[in-house]
Amino acid sequence: MADQFQAQFVGFARLVMLAIVPYVLASQGTMLGGRTGLFSVSQEGIMLVGASIGFLGAYLYGSLLYGLLLAMLAGALFGLALAYFTTTLKMNQFVIGLALFFFGLGLSTLLYKFVVGITLQPPLIPTLRSVPIPGLSQIPILGDILFNQNWLVYFAILLSIFLYYLLYQTSIGLELRAVGESPKAADSLGVNVSLMRYVTAMGGGMLMGLAGAYLPMVYTGTFTEGMVQGRGWIAIALTFFGGWSPHLILLGSLFFAGVEVLALRVQVGGFGIPYQFLLTLPYVATILVMIFATRWVRSPAFLGQNYDREKRTLT
Repeated sequence: MADQFQAQFVGFARLVMLAIVPYVLASQGTMLGGRTGLFSVSQEGIMLVGASIGFLGAYLYGSLLYGLLLAMLAGALFGLALAYFTTTLKMNQFVIGLALFFFGLGLSTLLYKFVVGITLQPPLIPTLRSVPIPGLSQIPILGDILFNQNWLVYFAILLSIFLYYLLYQTSIGLELRAVGESPKAADSLGVNVSLMRYVTAMGGGMLMGLAGAYLPMVYTGTFTEGMVQGRGWIAIALTFFGGWSPHLILLGSLFFAGVEVLALRVQVGGFGIPYQFLLTLPYVATILVMIFATRWVRSPAFLGQNYDREKRTLT
């Protein structure tokens, strides 16, 4: 009985570690832009484009790496568009974010149908394999959970650690946070506010595109419409829940990934619960998290606002 429970626990925990990657990447990308005052709501659309282009790149060139790089490039272009329209043209961030979301929603399907067409059997690509870390993967229980994963799981965890160090232990991180708190003060000290926003928007877009490409390259081996399934919207809530801090976002990703895997396990376990109800669990968890998170989370002071250097005011 104990061995059976241990096997079930390890299997569940391994799936949770697999499931955290899109949440971590999309949320850290949201956090990066938010720390300079850019608030994006286009995560879902960017992830869909990343999934589509990532799959098509891997399918056409026979390389998962090519697919991942193309997905990151596509995400960077979306981030560039967000920065240009909001930072240079001073347009409303929420409106531009929604426009990019709908654009990504349509573009992802259009690209797939243009390249692949309508087929009875969708084309498949090989999925990412586990890369056991020598020595560490042999540790009982934890070794199989943490150190016997694909390399994007390791990347997501290391990225969170790196971003924490960057934000709180370096001068660049201090300048980045200052832009999101008081761009006027940061500008007066010589910080290039526009450059910071462009860089973080493009970097955040790259992570969102990579988060989308992860789905066909790990879960399904092919692209399907709507395969992101709301993870982009949940990433926004997760960023608020994590207090715009990389380490708390990583921990919050474990919670949301756990809810996702739990719903899947219950669905395939034959418990007689309607699957429509199980599909709502991540969103119910999001609502509950936001209710409690709003009581203690502090967002960057000038989140969602545009800085006009000429007027020295916020627009």
